[in-house]
Amino acid sequence: MAFRIIDFNDPIFSGLHNMLNVSDHDVEKSVNTPLKKYVRDAKAMAATPADIKEYPDSYVFVLDMPGLKSEEISVQVEDDNMLVVTGTRQREEDEKEREVKYVMMERRIGKFMRKFILPENANIDAVSAVCVDGVLTITVQKLPPPEPKKPRTIQVQIG
Repeated sequence: MAFRIIDFNDPIFSGLHNMLNVSDHDVEKSVNTPLKKYVRDAKAMAATPADIKEYPDSYVFVLDMPGLKSEEISVQVEDDNMLVVTGTRQREEDEKEREVKYVMMERRIGKFMRKFILPENANIDAVSAVCVDGVLTITVQKLPPPEPKKPRTIQVQIG
C-alpha cells in the first residue's frame, strides 16, 4: 500500500503536541509557534479517527461522525492525490437551551478534518461517500493494473 496518512502523529506535527496545551492567546503572542489556524487544524485532525481497508479493487476509509448529517460533511480530492474530509459539528440550540447551564461538556463540537495521500493506483474519478448511522464510508476504486507491454518486432532491412 503506497499511500500516506497525515495525522497528529505525523512528523509534520512534531513539537505540536506539547503546544496544544497552550492557550490560543499564548500561541498568537509567540512568533516561534505555528499560526493559530495550524494548531486548530492539528487539533481537528487528531480528533477525527479513521480506519483504512484495502480490497483487491478498492480502498475504503471509515470515519466516525456521530451526530452529523451528510450535508455537514465535505469529501474532496485535492491536488490529484489528496483525499480531504472536513466539516463542522454545531451544538443544537432550542428555546430550552438558552436557559441551560452546562455542568460538564465532553461531546466535541467545532471543526474536524482528515487528509489522506492516495496511492498512484487510486482512481480519483471513482470516489463515493456514504454516511449511515454516524459512520462515514468513503470508497476509492483502484485503477486496473497496466497491461504488460508486448514486445514489438522490428523488421531488419538490407542496407
